[in-house]
Amino acid sequence: MSNTPIAPPSPGPAAPAPGSATGAMIARQAIVDGQHGVVGYELFNRSRAHAEHTAASDVLLVFTALSHAGTEELIGKMLLFVNCTHESLSGGHLELVNPDKVVLEIPPLGHAAMEEVKARLPILAALRERGFRLAFNHQVLQSAYAPWLPLADYIKLDVSLLAPDQLAVLVRYAGRHSQARLIAEKIETAQQYGTVVALGVALFQGYWFARPTLVQAKLLSPSQASIVQLLNLLRNQASTEAIEEVLKKDAGLAFNLMRLINSASLGLTGEVTSLRQAVLLLGLKKLFRWAALLLTAARNGGTPPTVGQTAVVRGRLMELLAREFLSPEEADQAFVIGVFSMLDQMLGMPLAPAVGLLNLPDELSAALLQRSNVMGQLLALVEACESGDDHGFDQAAQALPLTSQQINWAHLQALAWADQIGQG
Repeated sequence: MSNTPIAPPSPGPAAPAPGSATGAMIARQAIVDGQHGVVGYELFNRSRAHAEHTAASDVLLVFTALSHAGTEELIGKMLLFVNCTHESLSGGHLELVNPDKVVLEIPPLGHAAMEEVKARLPILAALRERGFRLAFNHQVLQSAYAPWLPLADYIKLDVSLLAPDQLAVLVRYAGRHSQARLIAEKIETAQQYGTVVALGVALFQGYWFARPTLVQAKLLSPSQASIVQLLNLLRNQASTEAIEEVLKKDAGLAFNLMRLINSASLGLTGEVTSLRQAVLLLGLKKLFRWAALLLTAARNGGTPPTVGQTAVVRGRLMELLAREFLSPEEADQAFVIGVFSMLDQMLGMPLAPAVGLLNLPDELSAALLQRSNVMGQLLALVEACESGDDHGFDQAAQALPLTSQQINWAHLQALAWADQIGQG
């Protein structure tokens, strides 16, 4: 067989299909202490109007924040204050959150009937028992909300609504009847700041300190068909191998899972470098909740865009070649590197910041960005296979213990494997 690599039957990478990469506009506003040090950020979903704030939008906001948790552009190591609806509080998405980082902002009820307040108490108590901190607005100090008051870690006082004498009464009452820390919000003037400081309030939020800043959080939407297939496998408690197979065949699934598993939101120590590791660490229950959550952000249509298909072929080819001379664990890593080498096209941003979203170990990042180490050499070889570059193929192949027959056969296998997408 010739040394010339087999060219893929389809055109080279194209621009991602509309909707394959989505950007959620998230605004964050700092919450500061008396020394103006930031203690946390409140997040707002700016991708939709305030009137469209629903349980579904809460879920999507938390999912996006989860995937970015620990990255400096969004929250760093600070507390995350997340607005909630009562409907979203019982959602399984909160099972994915490391409670230590999250403060759930609980809205008041439209009409504070004592029966309804008591009816919602078990859900709030269970969340706090799991380690979430709860924040309420000043209405929690009303007698109708007395059952909730012992659960309050933070109480927010809106200085745009409350007169100074009302603030004084509420601060004194909160001090006597709760252990909550008070946050004065909507502070826009030095006078308002001076008033709440004089009352003993120690945490602050408002334009006087910082206006909300926008962060465009990148999400790569997998196909709905892939997610449904994954959910069915998880519901039937399929093998790790079967679950990994589905993840490998959709670049969006692979990206989002690795993004989540390597974020600070799960509280894991050490980086996860393969999809098999991610499945084993997350477990079937959490993986099912994650997939169900991801379905809310999925694009319509079951066919991945061309660029996603090319990424999957690239990952599979790298995996098959790595199996010839590296360990099974390294072969798993090779698949991840192959798929994520096309993140720049999938996310519509330069490769370096795209790779930075994943918090990968240095050696994997170096393979992606500098084509260094054996993984980088494999990636260069696979790129030459795609392009039909004879010179690049020969140069890359000489650096690796692989024959042209092994490479060509692996390429055929990778193409056939990827063609099965959507048939299972």
